[in-house]
Amino acid sequence: MEKYLLPHSSLEISRLIFGCWAVVGGFNWGPQDKRDSLAALKEAYDQGITTFDTAEAYGAGASENLLAEALGKERKRIEIASKVGPGDFLPQDLISACERGLKNLKTDFIDLYQLHWPNPEIPLEDTLGALQQLRDQGKIRAYGVSNFGVKSLETCKASGYSISSNQMAYNLLFRAIEYSILPKCVADEVPILCYSPIMQGLLTGKFSSEIEVPDDRARTRHFTKERSQSRHQDKGCETLTFQTIGQIKAFAEEVNIPMGNLSLAWLLKQNGVAAPIVGGRNAEQVRRNMGTLQVNLTADMVNRLEEITAPLKKELGPNADLWQTDSRVV
Repeated sequence: MEKYLLPHSSLEISRLIFGCWAVVGGFNWGPQDKRDSLAALKEAYDQGITTFDTAEAYGAGASENLLAEALGKERKRIEIASKVGPGDFLPQDLISACERGLKNLKTDFIDLYQLHWPNPEIPLEDTLGALQQLRDQGKIRAYGVSNFGVKSLETCKASGYSISSNQMAYNLLFRAIEYSILPKCVADEVPILCYSPIMQGLLTGKFSSEIEVPDDRARTRHFTKERSQSRHQDKGCETLTFQTIGQIKAFAEEVNIPMGNLSLAWLLKQNGVAAPIVGGRNAEQVRRNMGTLQVNLTADMVNRLEEITAPLKKELGPNADLWQTDSRVV
């Protein structure tokens, strides 16, 4: 497994990161067998993934608990990335949240601690100062952000504190960060960690039409605002989304690469991307995702995928919030 050195740190992460949200089930994931969750985590490690992304918000600490149970014995050989929610951005609250995370994870330190979403109500400089304090104390090795737009990134840069990453929604069906956030991150040497890299299964060909997508997976701005769990006011672009999926699927068949692996390999070719964060609810899903490492895309293949998805990129525009018209990515 190739490694990526995060800036302003000695932290090397694996180029594929295992995302630990879906393994807790619930919310829009549905029922989940704990035995499958533990098997998925162990399989990811056995297949060469060493970096695991979690958050206290995932199952109210259940995700962190699962990770500790599955891989606690491998603690010295894995990197744990966790996140603190915007409600805990006051310095004293952030420090308390980190202590809870350490307890849930049964560890003395977190490798990468990330601010989950911006909180304009609390001075970002104060929050970053608390992160630096935790780093100075050895409770975290590096810190980053998630869902931070250009304005917040500028504040980070001006603060004098050095962030090591920005975790963003990024995939072939959602390229909003390419308008301004990705160029900003590249210029400032802030690598992107990509969440939702296969769009909750849309980029595996799991669904052949919008009708097949259940409401709990149709919350994004790709779908009409009439969906029951929608939080946006957009009209959606369901027809264009599935036309695009159909073209990606046809291209995947043409080049004889599984659609999900093709989509992940495209991300690995993007300038500024450190790693996609890939889930897996059982060991077999993990094994399928690992096939990505055998894919070698040519420049022509990368360009073709970008041509296919350009109309959808234009339709969705630069709002990097997958779920809301009034973007929280600031």
